[in-house]
Amino acid sequence: MGRRIGPLLFAIAAIVLWLSSRATWVTAHVEDELSGAQTLPLIGSFWSLELMGLTLLLLAGVLAGLALRRIGRRIVGIIAALAGAAVAWGPLQLLTRGADPQRAQNLLQASEANQNAVDNVTISSWAQVVSVDVAQLGPICAVAAGAAAVFGGVILAMQPGGDKPRSHKYETSAAREEALAEDLRNSPDSGRVMWDALDADIDPTDLPHQK
Repeated sequence: MGRRIGPLLFAIAAIVLWLSSRATWVTAHVEDELSGAQTLPLIGSFWSLELMGLTLLLLAGVLAGLALRRIGRRIVGIIAALAGAAVAWGPLQLLTRGADPQRAQNLLQASEANQNAVDNVTISSWAQVVSVDVAQLGPICAVAAGAAAVFGGVILAMQPGGDKPRSHKYETSAAREEALAEDLRNSPDSGRVMWDALDADIDPTDLPHQK
């Protein structure tokens, strides 16, 4: 169960977290002597720079959780659970303690100096952030995404599922005949079994079941 539910929850968490990162988390009220008062929305990926990296990590967890074997899936579950806790920590602090105007000012002024910044919302070096408001929806979605990742990671780590037996490239003809004979005993009219025998260069009439 965990082998399927874990990656599914990682995918849901990554999607919700990405949507949350595009939503407004904080609104900054700025006083500027030259341009006057401004109200600037700060989206999640601007306020918490680690969100996009954690989103990519969860997406990688989806692929790894489906592709790796049992031990690998268990490790992926542990890493994803830790990533989920990291995802939820920042927005949870924002919701419980509120936003820091000085942090908003530092981010806005640092963005002004970085002309290559994505979602470049800036203020001048002489502008002052006088107050900030926290938008609830974006941070709540991020906390929910983090909780989903933690839950999925714990499930995957505790119930990684079994592995299919490794196929042997150089399986002996006797072993193939025995497996085909068993299939014929279970499904004597199966066309698939007949085709499998012919594909392996084995005459179905020579199998023990047919004698």
